[in-house]
Amino acid sequence: MNIYLAGPDVFRPDAADWAAEARRLVASFGHSALLPTDNEAPDAPGIFAGNMALLRRADAVLANLEPFRGGEPDSGTCVEVGCAIALGKPVVGYLRDTRPLVERLGATRRPGSGDAFVDERGWTVENFGLPLNLMLAVPCTVVEGGLAEALARLQRDAG
Repeated sequence: MNIYLAGPDVFRPDAADWAAEARRLVASFGHSALLPTDNEAPDAPGIFAGNMALLRRADAVLANLEPFRGGEPDSGTCVEVGCAIALGKPVVGYLRDTRPLVERLGATRRPGSGDAFVDERGWTVENFGLPLNLMLAVPCTVVEGGLAEALARLQRDAG
């Protein structure tokens, strides 16, 4: 399979080393990795178009859904996941902490509201027992761990 690796890992200080290791890991499962860094476009529109082309080539997507610059996954990764779902590609997301979102965000019960939870700004946090917003957690398979665990789950599901 050609597997697109979505996630904020391209922003890591060691992104080139991470990419090389990720390629090795994907290859050890008998697959080929497609990474956003395979796209050498010099500008934002070109990067978007190139990444969309890689997504269309992919048979599946593995997405790093770790919180990035806040309590939620990287917004670009979320767009890639949504596009992959729309294209009918299987998506396996991974994060280290799969506790329900209300726990991970430290949400508290809104006084007098029964089961409603809010974050530190008073915004409602959905309470479906899912580790991420339902728009990610429902259509994606979410595993606890990292890329290796996501690959193992994809392999098992592809059976």
